Amino acid sequence: MITKEKQYKNSFSGKGVFPPKYAFTLLIPFRNIFLSPRKLIQRLDLKEDHKVLEIGPGPGYFSTHVAKKLKRGRLVLLDIQCEMLDFSKKRLDKRKITNVEYKLTDGVSIDLESDDFDRIFMVTVIGEVDNQSNYLNEINRILKEDGVLSISELAGDPDKLSIEELQSLVTAHGFEASDIFGSKLNYTVNFRKKNKIDM
Repeated sequence: MITKEKQYKNSFSGKGVFPPKYAFTLLIPFRNIFLSPRKLIQRLDLKEDHKVLEIGPGPGYFSTHVAKKLKRGRLVLLDIQCEMLDFSKKRLDKRKITNVEYKLTDGVSIDLESDDFDRIFMVTVIGEVDNQSNYLNEINRILKEDGVLSISELAGDPDKLSIEELQSLVTAHGFEASDIFGSKLNYTVNFRKKNKIDM
């Protein structure tokens, strides 16, 4: 489990888990230059009935748009910081968005059903995860056989992985890269679970 001492960055720009007191900076529309909610939704190839997990939603910058797209589906927000989940919930409640669940995690395991999600996505999160190997195994477990794990990394994030580093990390846990969008500065890589016969 991540201790309180390690949990937050020392500052707005340092390495580590993003501190809730700076959450408002994650809602600045300037972020659209790097990755807009509309572009992310296109890359996720979302269907209205999908069940989607967002890991590390922060204050819900992408969450509101994804939830609105899921007219007959459901969005689950998973975070290690209850303050961020509270921030997201307040923001989505204000917009009367109700097809969302909020789950607090311990940073070690993911307490969700196996083979349950059509899409799992994270934006500038994977580099902050202490237990990357364990998390990726858990993600593989809860993702449906035809599901997609989508990971986006953006310029300016001190924890950013390169495309090569990300592919090496994720493919070692039962995934294969299916699509790459953007550039080396700002990118999204979609991964699919390997067929169990091929593993």
